[in-house]
Amino acid sequence: MKNNKLILIILIIAIYLVSAGASYMIFAKRNTGSVSGNPASLTPQNLTKDASGRVTFNDKDPKTEVCPINGVMYSQKQKEWWEKHRPLGIMIENSEDARPQSGISFADVTYEAVAEGGITRTLNVFYCQDGGQVGPVRSARTYFLDFISEYGSYPLYAHVGGANTDGPADALGQIEEYGWGGYNDLNQFSIGFPTFWRDYDRLGHDVATEHTMYSTTSKLWDFAAKNRDLTNIDKKGALWNQDFVAYTFSDTPTVGTIPGKSIHIEFWEGYKSYFVDWKYDSATGLYLRNNGGVAHIDKDTNKQLTAKTVVVLSMVESHANDGYENDAHLLYKDKGEGKAMIFINGTEIKGTWQKDSRTDRTLLFDQNGKQIQFARGKIWFEIVPTTGTVTAQ
Repeated sequence: MKNNKLILIILIIAIYLVSAGASYMIFAKRNTGSVSGNPASLTPQNLTKDASGRVTFNDKDPKTEVCPINGVMYSQKQKEWWEKHRPLGIMIENSEDARPQSGISFADVTYEAVAEGGITRTLNVFYCQDGGQVGPVRSARTYFLDFISEYGSYPLYAHVGGANTDGPADALGQIEEYGWGGYNDLNQFSIGFPTFWRDYDRLGHDVATEHTMYSTTSKLWDFAAKNRDLTNIDKKGALWNQDFVAYTFSDTPTVGTIPGKSIHIEFWEGYKSYFVDWKYDSATGLYLRNNGGVAHIDKDTNKQLTAKTVVVLSMVESHANDGYENDAHLLYKDKGEGKAMIFINGTEIKGTWQKDSRTDRTLLFDQNGKQIQFARGKIWFEIVPTTGTVTAQ
């Protein structure tokens, strides 16, 4: 009897150890990988993070690798990090109540256009840098879909809802039409917490609920990898950049023949809170941004927003006439061609822009028809109505 009890105890212990080991193996597998071998996290613990949780890299490492989005030179380690994901476009608003925003300074490229009522909104494209906390995140607009569509196959697009009235401005309907819904489209309405969350205190003053939505670029990239099987490759194994058309960058970029050290932009007449001024700083080679007459600050860095190149695209603006309240939904004629003003190194280049289709790149040419070579650094596109005002000196 004693021998039988001893054998029974040993069997129970053996079964427990086997089951515990199997459970551990399953759990470990779930937490170190995902479908099709994609990593479960794009921000592994061996990467350095700052106090806010943003992934950072040693600035003293040799800068040998070119960011394909804006031409900046970074280290090999940073390239190994960015090559694990795909470009991420995030809608960040620019209403007065939303300022100062978070994360814009870390975007490789920013597009700004009026969303409605003279109030501008920005599409910020992140790829080679971690933006950290970003927001306030706002809704989609059809013309911003056209711009993010330039960033390869199935670019990630983060927003909170969007225009959805039947007609030409139906951004949410277009997202479904493009095959983005539930895939590369990162709509907060279908994702929620903890990828997105509301922070009512971040701006330090009372604001309406629509100005309180935030996320982080790491959370969005991780969500896409774990839940949508989208990293640098899609669910079919295709690379995001197989058809991506990169701009040409140079240490000696195209420069203009006339001064362009001070730029003043009025999107809509009389809407002074959204007037933009860029001032060239010859010491850094950067344009410093003022918005509404004051320095435009990134809350995460407490520094003024800057750009290496400012591109003004003149486009026909019209109302969608879709029955939406006050006919607020807008359209921009962003396919075809039009006038452009390109500001690089304190000079102005008068040129033209061309975009053949939604997924085609917006190309820029000087007056001789030669394609622009960009300076290495952040590019800020200003989409200004043909009825707007742009002055430079």
